Amino acid sequence: MPDLYYLPGSSPCRAVQMVAAALDVPLNLKYLNLMAGEHRKPEYLKLNPQGSIPTLVDGETVLHESRAILMYLCDRYSREDGWYPRDVLRRASVNQRLFFDACVLYPRFTEFFHPQVFGNATPDPKKREAFERSLGFLNTFLSENTECFVAGPRMTIADISIFATLTTASELSFDLRGFTNVERWYSTMMTHCPGAEANVAGAKEFRTYK
Repeated sequence: MPDLYYLPGSSPCRAVQMVAAALDVPLNLKYLNLMAGEHRKPEYLKLNPQGSIPTLVDGETVLHESRAILMYLCDRYSREDGWYPRDVLRRASVNQRLFFDACVLYPRFTEFFHPQVFGNATPDPKKREAFERSLGFLNTFLSENTECFVAGPRMTIADISIFATLTTASELSFDLRGFTNVERWYSTMMTHCPGAEANVAGAKEFRTYK
């Protein structure tokens, strides 16, 4: 059973938990309290020199970076082709959406919301605009598909990764109603994504972090 070093409020950690649930892979959850500095302890830095979360330990394999972990879990444990398709073109589409989350959507989320949660800062209009612009891109991606999901006809790990990011934003009172396709997709994810309830519970916990 893989170990997952995690914090429930972390969107990337929850993405890993939801993909593990989708694949029926049990995880040995190891709570890492970042507010208490546990990610800076020498024994953890041996596993992950970045001191970041999540970290997956599966036998001799140690992985950081949530999207890499999602890919690994599918390649290692998936009994079907859908969550992370093996077809080159379908997988490329999923990868594009994963990297959009990693490089655009999630960074814009953290730049706007983290100063408010961890520093009690006043919301920065320019950072809000940047986050909304990234949601506009997602809205466009979703309009390209007659299906409901971000990379084709069925839910993939890209949907789950983005869903984790936006669940935290929603729990921080960000209104998705200005993004029609995103709102429709988000409602579908809430109903059909494995582990959605735990995802929401973790996002609620994020509001308590300081």
